[in-house]
Amino acid sequence: MRIFFSVGEPSGDLHGANLIKDLRQQDPSIEAVGFGGPKMESADCQLLFDLTSLAVMGLWNVLINIRQFFALLAKADRFFAENKVDAVVLIDFPGFNWHIARKARKHGIEVFYYGVPQMWAWLPWRVRKLRRLVDHVLCKLPFEVSWFEQRGCQATYVGHPYFDELVRYSYNEEFLQTEENHAQAKLLVLLPGSRTQEVKRNLPGLLQSARHIKKQHPQTRVAIACFRESHAQYASQECQADQVAELFVGRTPELISMADACIACSGSVSLELLYHRKPTVIVYRVSALVMFLQRFLLRCQFITLVNLLSLKQIERTEHLAYDPRDLDANVPMPEFLTAKDCSESVALWINAWFANPILYAKKVEQLDRLADGFAHPGASKQAARYILQNAACRTSRYQAQHPQAA
Repeated sequence: MRIFFSVGEPSGDLHGANLIKDLRQQDPSIEAVGFGGPKMESADCQLLFDLTSLAVMGLWNVLINIRQFFALLAKADRFFAENKVDAVVLIDFPGFNWHIARKARKHGIEVFYYGVPQMWAWLPWRVRKLRRLVDHVLCKLPFEVSWFEQRGCQATYVGHPYFDELVRYSYNEEFLQTEENHAQAKLLVLLPGSRTQEVKRNLPGLLQSARHIKKQHPQTRVAIACFRESHAQYASQECQADQVAELFVGRTPELISMADACIACSGSVSLELLYHRKPTVIVYRVSALVMFLQRFLLRCQFITLVNLLSLKQIERTEHLAYDPRDLDANVPMPEFLTAKDCSESVALWINAWFANPILYAKKVEQLDRLADGFAHPGASKQAARYILQNAACRTSRYQAQHPQAA
């Protein structure tokens, strides 16, 4: 069985690699091919192009690479025409993957979307496109199933693949032992994101929060978890004046495991923080225009996955679900979607946790209850089983209808 993958984000590359491994465990004859990244290539996926190298944000960056995207679509179309493909698996990257789905449907290939766009949060009318172009929606979050089913999609819950990787991760024990020398000091970890644009937009505010925190708790160690070396170079420039933070590249899991508290850019990293039960404040800096538009376009109460998991009803009923400056707010991870400097408000939360062990323990307990109900591995295995069963059914139906082709 040949399965074509289209994956354009670094996180999707990781999930795609794990999915390929589980597919092969269940069917060693699986042939994986398509667009992905280095982790998928390491999992023996035949890459036609490293699509993660084009992971971009913003209209201008898309336009700069538009000719490359069109060339890749043409390459996928030729591959579908010249090779027997049993299934197409899309992971994230909707702007490009909608077109891949359209090409696959033209050739009669079953389409699975693993890590579907968060339509319940933004622009829900996109579900019409999903219903038209995708045969199977594999949901990462439990509340997604009913949302998509109510809108006519074939949806099933498999779990979040992020937890599969967390269970499999092998920590660098030498690094952990070295850092234990600082165990007496509180460790605050800043997580500014994996995209360069995110880092440049969010890191200055995160560092300003750290400065406010160190005024009240001067012994606090501050570490920046950098996704790549270029991010560390930028962070170094931002810290040059006062050396408020230490920089680490490629040590995010270790730093999270050691942290007493974190300040993070919104994203899937919140699930890793939940897994480790780390008290965290979420910050996501946007432009003034985006901040204005989200009042009308954002359809859910929170932007943080962990906070949404704590709700029975995710739909937004008012412009602000809660006041993030209210230290009594019963939200798992206080979050700030903002166009302004919120560094002092962010610091209030961390300072309160560091100053009050009872308040800190209650936050850990809250995260622990949520993690017990959700933070479990097995998504990749479930998704692999579902894809193989349904792709096999499609192949059997095709062979029955076209015996000469079989």
